[in-house]
Amino acid sequence: GIAKAFGTEIISCDSRQIYKEMRIGTAVPSPGQLAAVRHHFIQTISVHDYYNSWQFEVQALERIRELFQEKEVVLMTGGSMLYIDAVCKGIDDIPTISPELRTGLMEVYEREGLESIRQMLKELDPVFYGQVDLNNGKRVLHAVEVCCMAGVPYSSLRKNTPKDRGFRIVRIGLNREREELYARRVELMLEEGLEDEARRLWPLRHLNALNTVGYKELFDYFEGKTDYAEAVRLIKRNSRRYARKQLSWFRRDDDIRWFHPDDYEGIVEAIRLMKIG
Repeated sequence: GIAKAFGTEIISCDSRQIYKEMRIGTAVPSPGQLAAVRHHFIQTISVHDYYNSWQFEVQALERIRELFQEKEVVLMTGGSMLYIDAVCKGIDDIPTISPELRTGLMEVYEREGLESIRQMLKELDPVFYGQVDLNNGKRVLHAVEVCCMAGVPYSSLRKNTPKDRGFRIVRIGLNREREELYARRVELMLEEGLEDEARRLWPLRHLNALNTVGYKELFDYFEGKTDYAEAVRLIKRNSRRYARKQLSWFRRDDDIRWFHPDDYEGIVEAIRLMKIG
């Protein structure tokens, strides 16, 4: 409705809806919604493809600037905190990691476990070692990759200085009761065939894209680690946990203006005021 009001298109910044094979479990917009308003970065790459927030920053900004040649307003919706920051603030200039280095470190990770990678980070960058969530294997591994590739500590490259985008950004948050919402959303996904979708993707469970709530719990069920009822309970629990984490992250941003989802006029007015302000 908001996109139609401004005659514009939508940039999706959901790091999972971008994958072609993950439709039900990522709550991709319905065919009707996709037909009504053009969406970008929805189901455009495969789970087999390597993709990260740095690539999204470059590609999304290119698309946004193309749209601004014809549109006064461009909407971005979602989802992934890193992807939002990539567009709104920019990501520090981190070197591209060579496939050889990535493969080599992944082999160490798989052979010796996360603790070995943690110790490498502790030696290479004790500052970031003291800041990072040491249980987040992906973040720890990436930091080690950057240290090895750049030849300097990862922390020395992280400037955290917002980049000038050349366009104004208005941040709008939707405030609603999420506990019941996410429980019902999980039930709807299961009704739509989430279990069958997860079974098709089960052979690919080693891929990073599949380390996602809704899939990984069903993979454990398929492998006999849990029963079906427990898998469903865990999907609901982990969905709620992620939602709370998301909300906590957004709450730290003082620039976000909060609205109830039904306050269509208020949201439209906030965008209009931004245009003329």
